[in-house]
Amino acid sequence: MITQEKSLTPQESLQLISEAIAMTKENIKQNSFPFLLWGWLISIASFSFFFLHQYTSSKYYFLPFPFLAIIGIITTIIYYRKNVSNTTISYLSNFLYKMWMVLGLSFFTVVFINVYQFNPPFTYTLLIAAIGTLVSGLVMKFQPLIIGGILFFVASVASVFIAEDYKVLLHGVAIIFGYIIPGYLLKFTKS
Repeated sequence: MITQEKSLTPQESLQLISEAIAMTKENIKQNSFPFLLWGWLISIASFSFFFLHQYTSSKYYFLPFPFLAIIGIITTIIYYRKNVSNTTISYLSNFLYKMWMVLGLSFFTVVFINVYQFNPPFTYTLLIAAIGTLVSGLVMKFQPLIIGGILFFVASVASVFIAEDYKVLLHGVAIIFGYIIPGYLLKFTKS
């Protein structure tokens, strides 16, 4: 059986290309969700950890991280099942989704190893965030994420020279400038 391809007029071709570009731009805007969600959760956890550790006698000062991470995981799963499964996924969104899934596993592995060895994981989680954010910014060609990724690299190196008690504070500040601000800029970027 021979199938015939339909020839498109120049106007139809232009319309098809315009729709594909618009869909890609909208998919890129959807990528702001994980930066904002995880940015807010991790920055709140970082500042809560610092406050509880410095200004209370609680031995459970670390609990904001696992509590908010569980909320983040559940929210992320619900979001992607609800929003992403109903739309066409671009190659870019598919790549970013898989990259961040691997980096998410890396975050948890690094945290587990460091906590098991009684070391704060902040230097290494900043490094992983730097890789993911910089690659995301480069492939999306979005300058604020590129800058955010570079800031994460700088913060990761700077954390080596900061007292242990203040690494989590640097972590929280880096998250604001690396995830939250670029996340809002991405969300409100003009299509």
